[in-house]
Amino acid sequence: MEIRLVTEPIDYHALVDSVRNHASGAVVLFLGTVREMSEGRAVSGLHYEAYPAMAEKKLAELAGEAKRRWNLDRVGVIHRCGELGLGDVAVALATASPHRAEAFEAGRWLMDSIKEVVPIWKRERWTEGGADWVHPARANP
Repeated sequence: MEIRLVTEPIDYHALVDSVRNHASGAVVLFLGTVREMSEGRAVSGLHYEAYPAMAEKKLAELAGEAKRRWNLDRVGVIHRCGELGLGDVAVALATASPHRAEAFEAGRWLMDSIKEVVPIWKRERWTEGGADWVHPARANP
């Protein structure tokens, strides 16, 4: 299980390779990227902050729960912290299971749960100036 917070760009190809295995017939990759609009306002970028020890602990707990619930073979989650620009990958999540339904369902549940309970905070920077902290669970799914 690969669980990490990083400040450099996320290598999602390596993440996929870390969960691929001969037992799994399905590997699902989700990438959360910085989009240009949020709630009708133009975004110039984001800043993520985290409490690393607690965030990685919660990520590992959620990944373990997903493995138990959906019979996953492997799970990986990498979340980026620091300054991100438009199009940058903020989070990469990969699930591997014998069948696709479990991999998709687990990935969705895991991403929704991460946004709700992991201590990672997002600050959106606006193109017209200024910035606001946004609770990740409030953002559009």
